[in-house]
Amino acid sequence: MTLDTEGMYVAARVGLNGQAPRCEHADRLKAVERGPPKCQECLLLGWAWTRLLVCLTCGWVACADGSPGGHARAHYRETDHPVVAALETDSTWRWCYVHGRTV
Repeated sequence: MTLDTEGMYVAARVGLNGQAPRCEHADRLKAVERGPPKCQECLLLGWAWTRLLVCLTCGWVACADGSPGGHARAHYRETDHPVVAALETDSTWRWCYVHGRTV
């Protein structure tokens, strides 16, 4: 197998049957305590949100892109925290801003 510049085996990062490679950002996540189920920035502005996301690096809860503020993406731009998840407890949906896809 071939090593990349980070010393990882390249084949280990490739998905099966043409799938997208694994997201190393999702692989590095640790359990975080989630903040309260509201977008603090929307509350301050008097805006309503359509969906809430939680940052899987720090637990910050903010509104998704479909909301007027898009504060979850703004949090990524400010902090470089790459992966968010849907706040709903029964959801397994996660998004990596760096790769621009679900992980």
